[in-house]
Parts: sequence; C-alpha cells; structure tokens
Amino acid sequence: MSLIDFHIRNMQDSDAKDVLEIYQQGIDSDNASFLEKAPNWEHFNNSHIKQPRLIATDKKVVVGWAALSTIETTGQFGGVCEVSIYIAENYRNNGVGSTLLKNLIELAEKLNIWTLEANIFPENTASIKLHKKFGFRIVGTRERVSIMKRGVYKGKWRDVTLMERRSSVAGI
Repeated sequence: MSLIDFHIRNMQDSDAKDVLEIYQQGIDSDNASFLEKAPNWEHFNNSHIKQPRLIATDKKVVVGWAALSTIETTGQFGGVCEVSIYIAENYRNNGVGSTLLKNLIELAEKLNIWTLEANIFPENTASIKLHKKFGFRIVGTRERVSIMKRGVYKGKWRDVTLMERRSSVAGI
C-alpha cells in the first residue's frame, strides 16, 4: 500500500475505537506487548499522559497513534516518559511511524520531557530500527521480563530491549 496523504493531529476521545483496534493489531503481532488484549478506553486514557497524544490519518482513516506514559508515579522522573507507538497493520513501513515519532519527540521536548524510553521485544527489529533513526540508543536488555500468555510465544519468557533518547534541548 502506498501512503499518499496522511496527516498528524491530536488524539481525541472520539478516536478510542480506532486507537484500541490498532493497539489490538499490535498485540496480535506477538511482538508489541505482553498484554493479551487492548485495554478499555478508560484504562488507556488513565495510563497515558494527556499531551502529547497523536493520531496519523490517511483520508480521515486512523492509521496509527503515538502516546507517552509516565514511568513512575512519585514525581521523581517528571521529565522521563515511555513511548507507545502503534501502526495499523496495512500501513506499516510507509512512513507513518517515522512521522508520528518525529512529531511526538518535538512535542515532548516542548513540554520539557528530556528522556524518552521504549521497551521493545528484540524480535521487533522494525521498531528498534525506527527508534534508532530518531536518536534512541540501546541501553540494555531486560532478560526474562515476563512469560507470554498468548500467541506464538505462549508460555515462553520474553526479553525486552530498553532504548533511551536524551533530548539535546529539554532538561538542560
């Protein structure tokens, strides 16, 4: 599929159905999450910070999303967030992820978020490559983080590659 006309905008509550469907597609790939199924909108809404949350659309169809969540709740890591980025199955490898991540980084820096981290399954080489393209580096491997409860890895321990991007403009 050739992506000809996609746009980035802020996520809205009216995007919930599309966001959660794309989230589930990522989960179903077996290389995006330990979750068995996408959460409900209330849980999603409460687990991601309100801004920035971005949507990519192609001819008004939601084809991807990106959002941030805090990594800790005591306030000690206020400038550090975890990246979530999910692309609809039929739109992967068409520049959607690059455009979403580029915009997410720019908006995060405007909000004085100086460190972004991503936890990615080592098998998800496309996501690792995408994050490296935007200055993320591999910090290490978190070994045997959890056992998968579904899919092709059901019953197997999975490692997670921890990637980090430090801003050159925020937090200095």
